[in-house]
Formats: sequence, C-alpha cells, structure tokens
Amino acid sequence: MRAKPYPPSVQRALRSLGSDIRIARKKRRMPMADFAARMDVSPGTLARLEAGDAGVSVGALAMAFLVLGELRRLDELIDVSKDDTGLMLDIDSLPQRVRRRPSR
Repeated sequence: MRAKPYPPSVQRALRSLGSDIRIARKKRRMPMADFAARMDVSPGTLARLEAGDAGVSVGALAMAFLVLGELRRLDELIDVSKDDTGLMLDIDSLPQRVRRRPSR
C-alpha cells in the first residue's frame, strides 16, 4: 500500500531544511562523503536528507545537527514554554471558579 503524499507545506519545509543543511555543510567546507561518514550514514542518505526526503530518519537528522555543532537547535524545535497554542489550551482548561475547600 502506498502512503499518502505529504501536504505541500510539509514538503516545502523539508526541502528548506535540507537546503539549509546543505548550505551549512558547504560553509564548513565539508565534502558530502566526509559529512556522511561523520553522521554514520551513506552518502545517498545524506543526499536524500539534503533534498528534503521525508523518509530520512530523525536519527540521521539529529546526527547532521550534531556534526554541524548545532544539536542544541534540535532541542529547541518544540519548546513547550513557547508553544502558544498549548499555552492557550492550558488557559482554556482552567476552572471558571475556584472554591474554598471545606475545612475538616
């Protein structure tokens, strides 16, 4: 069974991420073969990552961040303290009233 294609917005975001990784690698003057070896992936996997292929593992992405010296940025992708939607949902779930607890 063939998986449904990802929405265009997801495909664009993945291509952009892949392009950014490629540019960061080139700025560091790292050939694909060396970068792939440091990531512990094949050059083909790196090529797919840089092309924005959605089938590349999150582990390969994390290794790319590590080799680039940017692993902390992966930690910051979904920072719950900056999740506006999540924060609003928390506020919406607050009780309408707060009643005093009966004393014992």
